[in-house]
Amino acid sequence: MSQTAINLTAIAIFLMTLSTLLGPLFHLSPTLPALATFMILGVVTVDAYSFQGQGGNLILDWIAGFSREHRERVLHHEAGHFLVAYLLEVPVSGYTLSAWEALKQKQSGQGGVNFNDGELTSQLEQGKISAQMLDRYCTIWMAGIAAETLVYQSAEGGVDDQSKLRGVLASLGFSKSACEQKQRFCALQAKTLLQDNWTAYQALVNVMRQRASVVECQHAISSYKEETV
Repeated sequence: MSQTAINLTAIAIFLMTLSTLLGPLFHLSPTLPALATFMILGVVTVDAYSFQGQGGNLILDWIAGFSREHRERVLHHEAGHFLVAYLLEVPVSGYTLSAWEALKQKQSGQGGVNFNDGELTSQLEQGKISAQMLDRYCTIWMAGIAAETLVYQSAEGGVDDQSKLRGVLASLGFSKSACEQKQRFCALQAKTLLQDNWTAYQALVNVMRQRASVVECQHAISSYKEETV
């Protein structure tokens, strides 16, 4: 079961428990919360198998979107991916900051940065990848968590990033301990890159908040990098 499905199931159980406790106070029939829970669980099942969880992503992202902190966390997380990709010379083709934006661009998830990763895909299909290429992408995948941690002292996002990293490493024959070591190393690399280019990162966050184009984002980064040279 995906994390989205688990979250929606938890919400359904919470609502049923709450309505059961408060139902007698408001003279609610116990049938209503049971039906509501059944419907939510049915939607979760259909969404998971028919829409790859995107419907659940939309619901959860819509609820979380009422929180300014959540929106800012997503922004800072994705800006971390964007900046580190730029610094490591991996072309960015686009980005989204919500599940709705991702859906409109025919993508999954609650937002993300899209890369032109044809070279990575080609090497993985051949079952071999250069150490430099592997470190580059692993560092980019860990950059969102690194950025969130630097700004908020903790990270709420990044589950998909970690899963992608572990999946690639496992497919290449890395052991569990080696995966964990690589993850820590690349997280530290991403953190260092962000700290060394913090002014450019803040400039990128500001323009991404305004939904600037990829070219405008790249210009903002290069402008501030030139100022620090």
